[in-house]
Amino acid sequence: MSSNSKNTTTLAENKVLILYLLNLIKGEIRQDDLFKIISSVNDMNYFYFKQVLTDLINSNLVGSYTKEDECVIKITSKGNNAYTLTKDVLPGIMKLKADNIFAKEFPNIEEESSVIAEFTPKNENEYIIKCKIIENNESIFEVKTFAGSRNMAKRIVDNWRQNATTIYPQILNSLLQDNSSKTDD
Repeated sequence: MSSNSKNTTTLAENKVLILYLLNLIKGEIRQDDLFKIISSVNDMNYFYFKQVLTDLINSNLVGSYTKEDECVIKITSKGNNAYTLTKDVLPGIMKLKADNIFAKEFPNIEEESSVIAEFTPKNENEYIIKCKIIENNESIFEVKTFAGSRNMAKRIVDNWRQNATTIYPQILNSLLQDNSSKTDD
């Protein structure tokens, strides 16, 4: 087999591998999260992954869009059809490895993406902080605040990531409290 036809086979396998995993997901996923799974299965570097993914997007086999300030992807119906026609290109051992890694990694990725916290500098002394909780790909809670130093912003972000399950109910309870003084007329 010539080097060129081996590269073509590898490219085809990698495209089918991405379609295979997106088909398993049955929904959308962040590009970076898909890369985590793909690189574990096939030891693919990030730039090659982006090139293969861009080919799939340009061919309308994978849809890409921004949701909640994140770039997410999803297999299209054209992609599902292409996967059905080409799934035999994927070696059985690679499929088995993909299944095992997917079963182990995907629940972690889903859990990681449910609590999100980030900060961005507005200027030298002001940072914008966003803390979110996402369920079923929908933002169910989001708070945006400011911090006067990078250290403070980082503390807020780290605290949210580690304690969102405690903080979120406390905020909801505070919002639901009736603090108005009741008077009987």
